[in-house]
Amino acid sequence: MKKIRNLILLFFVFLSLMVLSSAIYTVDETQQVIITQFGKPVGEPVLEPGIHFKTPFIQKANYFDKRFLEWDGDANQVPTKDKRFIWVDTYARWRIVDPLLFFQRVKDERGAKTRLDDILDGETRNVIANHNLVEIIRTTNRPLQYSDITKAEKMTASSIKIEHGRNKITELIIKAASPRLKELGIELLDLKLKRINYVREVQKKIFDRMIAERKRIAERFRSEGRGEAAKIIGRKERELRKIRSEAYKEAQRIMGKADAEATAIYASAYNQSPEAREFYRFIKTMETYRGTISEKDWLILSTEGDFFKFLQRQKGG
Repeated sequence: MKKIRNLILLFFVFLSLMVLSSAIYTVDETQQVIITQFGKPVGEPVLEPGIHFKTPFIQKANYFDKRFLEWDGDANQVPTKDKRFIWVDTYARWRIVDPLLFFQRVKDERGAKTRLDDILDGETRNVIANHNLVEIIRTTNRPLQYSDITKAEKMTASSIKIEHGRNKITELIIKAASPRLKELGIELLDLKLKRINYVREVQKKIFDRMIAERKRIAERFRSEGRGEAAKIIGRKERELRKIRSEAYKEAQRIMGKADAEATAIYASAYNQSPEAREFYRFIKTMETYRGTISEKDWLILSTEGDFFKFLQRQKGG
C-alpha cells in the first residue's frame, strides 16, 4: 500500500513539473514573443526580457528576433531606361518592429524572406528600369581624374549630367518598399546595390570595346614615344655634328699653329749658317727619298739635281 502511495506521489510530482515547465517561458534581450492559443495569437506581444507565464499545454510561445536581420537577394537581370541589360545583386538590413502583425502576415522569418524577395526585387526592378545605366553606376558629377584618356573623352564624360546617382536610386527603392514592408510588421533599415554587371552577351561586346580602346590608347602612347625618340635622336645628331665640327676646327687650328711653328724653326735653322742650310737640305732630300723611292723603282736623275749631287758625295766619300 505504501508503495502505491509513493508511485502516486511521484506521478503527481512529475505531472506538476510538466505543468510548470509548460507554463514558464523565458525571454532574453534579443527576443520578443507572441503567445498563441490553438494557433491564434492572444494578448499583447511580450517585449520585456525575463521569466513569464502562460497557460500550460494549450498556449505556445513564438519567438522572434529583435536584432537587425540580413536579406541577401539573388542577382536579377534588369533592363535600364537606356535599354542596357544588366545583372543587379542587392542586399538589405531589416528588423521586426510589430511582432503581432509579423506573425499574422508571414508567420516566421522564412515567410518574411519570401515576401522580402518579392517586394525588394520588384521595387529594385521598377526603379532601375526608370533610370539610365550611368545613373546606377555613378554617384556624383565629379570630374574624371584618369590620366590615360584624351581631353575629348573627358569632355564627353563630363557632358553626362547625373541627376540622381546611385545613392539616390537606393533611397528611391527604400522609399517605395518601406510602406509595403510596414504592412508586414517589418522596418526596412537599409538597402544597397551589392553588384552590377552586364549580361554575358553584352559583357563580351563591352570587353571587346574596352580592349580596342586600350589598344588605341597604347598605340597613341607608342606614337608619342616614337615622335619623342625621333626628337631626341635628331637633337643628338645635331649636337654630335656640332661637337665634331668644333673638334675638327680646333684640330686644324692646332695643326696650323704647329706647322707655323715648325716652319719658323726650319727658317730659323736655315738662316743660322751655311752648314745648317746644307744639313737642312740634306734632311729634306732624304725624307723625299724615303717617301718616293722603293726597292723596285728605277730612278733617272739629272746631274743638276740635288738627288744626284748627294749620291755623288756619298760615292766620293
